[in-house]
Amino acid sequence: MSEVDSSEPEPLVPLASAADGLDVKIAAELLERARTEGVSLVGRGGLLQQVTRAVLQAALEAEMADHLGYDRGETRPAGTANERNGSSGKTVRTEIGEVQLAVPRDRAGTFMPQIVPKHARRVDGFDEAIISLYAKGLTTGEIQAHLAEIYDVDVSRELISKVTDKVNDELEMWRARPLDRVYPVLLIDAVHVKIRDGQVANRPVYVALGVNLAGERDVLGMWVGTGGEGAKHWMACLSELRNRGVADVCIVACDGLKGLPESVAEIWPLATVQLCVVHLVRASLRYASKAHWGPITKALREVYTAPTIAAAEQRFADFDTDWGGRYPVITKLWRDAWEQFTPFLAFPPEVRRVVYTTNAIESLNARFRQATRRRGHFPNEQAALKVLYLVIRTPRTNRANVTGKTGGWKAALNSLALYYGDRIIEN
Repeated sequence: MSEVDSSEPEPLVPLASAADGLDVKIAAELLERARTEGVSLVGRGGLLQQVTRAVLQAALEAEMADHLGYDRGETRPAGTANERNGSSGKTVRTEIGEVQLAVPRDRAGTFMPQIVPKHARRVDGFDEAIISLYAKGLTTGEIQAHLAEIYDVDVSRELISKVTDKVNDELEMWRARPLDRVYPVLLIDAVHVKIRDGQVANRPVYVALGVNLAGERDVLGMWVGTGGEGAKHWMACLSELRNRGVADVCIVACDGLKGLPESVAEIWPLATVQLCVVHLVRASLRYASKAHWGPITKALREVYTAPTIAAAEQRFADFDTDWGGRYPVITKLWRDAWEQFTPFLAFPPEVRRVVYTTNAIESLNARFRQATRRRGHFPNEQAALKVLYLVIRTPRTNRANVTGKTGGWKAALNSLALYYGDRIIEN
């Protein structure tokens, strides 16, 4: 009988921990080598540049060995006519600077490298680095200066424009993609950007953000208007959503644009139009002294957090008593908007959090403004849409993003299903 090993097995190291440990070890070795050799980690001739060259060169040699069927230094297998035929010098741009490579050749001229393709002067990742900087709001000139200063890479503005223009085809596919049949919640708003069309002018960009039956938020579409956030233009935008497959929307949350509820009803007759409370409060504060913003906001919060419509009406009556004499326009704003303000009061808190405000889309608009502010203006509509699309498709690390899962969605979905019945069905 064989002996049984009674020693304790070594604990398994999680893959993530093992990878982290390896990263730390490699970093420590690079730092030590840089210190002993007296070289910089980054910049021209830096250690990272040397390592990148070594890795790319090794990858090219491995690709050639795979192509020929034998490694360098080995005897060529019988029946194999093709063989190595020297190399060609090539300079490629990487995220850490320019790297000189010796691309191997074969006698038959059939070798097609994949890591650094023929005629390619940039490796994978370099274009994405440019696109990422562009999405953060940097102009082509600023990106050019950044790459020259940080990575010692000389890139023309024309090349940067060509790299970012690759996004245009992706953008058009995104704008035409089919959508879900039902969206329980649709948030709509507009952000203004400066576009040069003969002369520079503020142009509205209409944005629609949907929450689907799985509780996932997604930007459904963007459209550039001609000027003014008009209900007529919204009609065309909403019609496009319907043509792309959106047959029904339960709740549409929007600002108080005149004629917009009628436009929504024309496209989705059964939809409930919910006025964005944040827009209403902000509009109210425009007519109040800054010294009174605090107490007015607190009093209005009592109104829109009321448990029932009856309670909201009573609390608004109290608000009118306290503030109506001093600021009559505020009370008029709320009375005029009352029909579109109160629908969400029929829902429990978990639904109210989703629909009572367009804050989700306003956070996206804030990122839009950040990406467009430093540019001054765009040469055309396509250039503006390209930047805004890149903002949407580039989520922020460890930050809340407009696209993604809606918190507490299951409770909200149950309440919506009880209220809207068979309309909350995924076909």
